[in-house]
Amino acid sequence: MRSQRQVVDYSLQRRAVLREVFSGRVSSHEVCDASPYLKSAARFHGEPTDESCPICHRENLTHVHYIYGDELKQSAGQARNRAELSLLAMTLREFQVYVVEVCRVCNWNHLVEQYLLGRDGLGAAGGDGEADDAVAVSGGGRPSMTKRRREAQR
Repeated sequence: MRSQRQVVDYSLQRRAVLREVFSGRVSSHEVCDASPYLKSAARFHGEPTDESCPICHRENLTHVHYIYGDELKQSAGQARNRAELSLLAMTLREFQVYVVEVCRVCNWNHLVEQYLLGRDGLGAAGGDGEADDAVAVSGGGRPSMTKRRREAQR
């Protein structure tokens, strides 16, 4: 997506959880706890992936995108597909997207990533938001002076 910014990837945390499961320190029943709502969202709004479930290896994982933001009002917390996210990104200023991977067989689920979408990411200079990502995380994860000045002008 063009305006995707402030991406947080949870792959290291996922690997740590899986390491705990495979070493026997954590039971698979403790991590395979998807709620019926999450499984339903995966069925109706999820995107199939090519990656098999790391726990049961019986089915490919499904990604579910949940949206949150002030402008969403009653729609906050709903699952949406990628096509809907693209439309919302052009109409709303800013909203948060959380991507959760789900196995509909064994109930494995884990937060994969989170990011911001919206018109604010298109930038005043006519950029596509890609340059904002590099500026936002420079300096050990702290926003740079340019980023802070731009936020102060809003």
